[in-house]
This record gives sequence, structure tokens and C-alpha cells, in this order.
Amino acid sequence: MEKVYTTPLLDKLGVRPGMRIAVVGDVDPDGSFRAQLADRTSDITVGRPKPDTDLIFLAADSHAELADLTALRERIRPAGAIWVVSRKGREATIRDVEVIAAAKEAGLVDNKVVSFSPTHTTLRLVIPVALRPRA
Repeated sequence: MEKVYTTPLLDKLGVRPGMRIAVVGDVDPDGSFRAQLADRTSDITVGRPKPDTDLIFLAADSHAELADLTALRERIRPAGAIWVVSRKGREATIRDVEVIAAAKEAGLVDNKVVSFSPTHTTLRLVIPVALRPRA
């Protein structure tokens, strides 16, 4: 028997009401993901993230798109995250190990994977706790 997961996508991704969200690249060709986000928060930026962004969703299907991780790291809150959304399976153009290597170069670590859609996966990247500023 196959297990069916019913947790809504935004809950899996940690999107809470009122969060500052940025969508970078073509994460959502049909607009349905942005519509879901708009039901949770009104602070959504498409393109360059505002300072102190809680979550960034980065569409990345090439090494060039992963090169933006260092700049994006500077735009998230210390406890924020960057979700790298990429194709999965045989259609994948970058592998998870390549995303993890790019994250490490940008001073980030991976700590969660979520199935974004039937065709895409997403990997959460965060600033290591040891490198976060202390209050």
C-alpha cells in the first residue's frame, strides 16, 4: 500500500502567515504557487529579494543560476532559508550534489528536501547555526 501525504505544500516549505517571501526565476510557470503564497502573506517579491527576507524560492536548472546563491544569502534573515527548485528525475539538468556543493561555496548547508511538484523538487539551504549572528 502506497502512503499518501496530505500536508499542504506551503506547510512542508515552512511558509507562515506574514513572512517576507521572494520568488527568483521561473519557479511557477502557471502562477499557482504564487497564488498559494498570496493566500498566506502579502509580502511577496518577484525578482531581487528585499533585505531580511524569510524565504527565497530560487528556480535553478543550471550552474549559472546556482552562482546567485552567495548574493541571495546576504538577503535572507539569519534563520531564513533559500529553497532551490529544480527539475527532478530524468529531466534534471543539475543533481542535488551539485546544488549542495554550490551551497557550501556560498556558506550555506542543506537540511531538507521537499517534492515541489510532480516534475520539480526543492532543497532547503540555510546559514549554519554556528555562523548566524548572536543576539
